[in-house]
Amino acid sequence: MLLFWSVILYSNQTRSQIQTDQQFPSVGSQTKGLLVNADGSVDIYFGPKPPAGKENNWVQTIPETGWNTILRLYGPLEPWFDKTWRP
Repeated sequence: MLLFWSVILYSNQTRSQIQTDQQFPSVGSQTKGLLVNADGSVDIYFGPKPPAGKENNWVQTIPETGWNTILRLYGPLEPWFDKTWRP
């Protein structure tokens, strides 16, 4: 059973979570108000400003600052292990 997932942004300079106006630079399956598509997939948006109506699926970035993402899967299902799962 997939327990939950999260996507977190880290600074390329400090290797720690990026510092923005958001409390945490992340979004995940436990994010309140997360918009889930009809097929169960989730669109995640990265940028300095959120797209209208997609604020709960948005992670703030800082212009001209490098960052990288980490996708964490907690309790992944069989497709992860047999390599048929695709993000």
